[in-house]
Amino acid sequence: MKILPGIAIVALGLTLAACNKSEEGAKPSGDPVAAVPAPAGTSWSQTVSQTPDGTFLMGNPSAKVKLVEYGSYTCSHCRDFSAEASEEVKKLVDTGKMNFEFRTYVRDPIDLTTALLARCGGKDVFYPLSEQFFANQAAMFDKVQGQDAAFKAVESMPPAQRFGAIANIAGLVEFAQQRGVSADQAKQCLADTAAAEKLAKGVEAANAQYNIQGTPSFLINGVLVDNVATWATLQPKLKEAGL
Repeated sequence: MKILPGIAIVALGLTLAACNKSEEGAKPSGDPVAAVPAPAGTSWSQTVSQTPDGTFLMGNPSAKVKLVEYGSYTCSHCRDFSAEASEEVKKLVDTGKMNFEFRTYVRDPIDLTTALLARCGGKDVFYPLSEQFFANQAAMFDKVQGQDAAFKAVESMPPAQRFGAIANIAGLVEFAQQRGVSADQAKQCLADTAAAEKLAKGVEAANAQYNIQGTPSFLINGVLVDNVATWATLQPKLKEAGL
């Protein structure tokens, strides 16, 4: 499927991010990290704050270990990581030793459309909704099969209407509504071309700073980790960082 014109993502190609990668690895600290209790009556994995860049940070903002995932909602390896690692990540976040930040690395129009909807409910539902979008990935792909004519028609629409049309083709509006995002909320979020531009520019910034080669990609304390795309390969790196 072709990238839609009229937005910064037009500069991206569908081959920009394969679901694998290699880059400079993080160095272990060597020192164990102490646990930090969450404020009374709360848990760190349920504590989500918005960063100055507009992303959502799960956990203790002052955690010694900071894990960042660059992921795509249409990447099968990102889907697999979400399924196998989400609960494990939350367990580590709950210790207060580590926080987690998912940064959307958009690769195609469906990915960007999903990202707009995932953010639509705000910080408190971003992570649960993201997990559910990943779990729905195969069903969503089934819906878009054979819809080439519908996607072609999207290209002639005004920019503010394109992502709503894509969401309807892919069944994403109904999926989000069933999970608490109202039709009006979804319409407003999908028409937000400024937010779409920002997500696309986030890819450019990630490439410039980290030379992201594929998704998922992980940073530990700001350093891109080498040859890691699964929980089995990430977990030892986190242990090396003191967890």
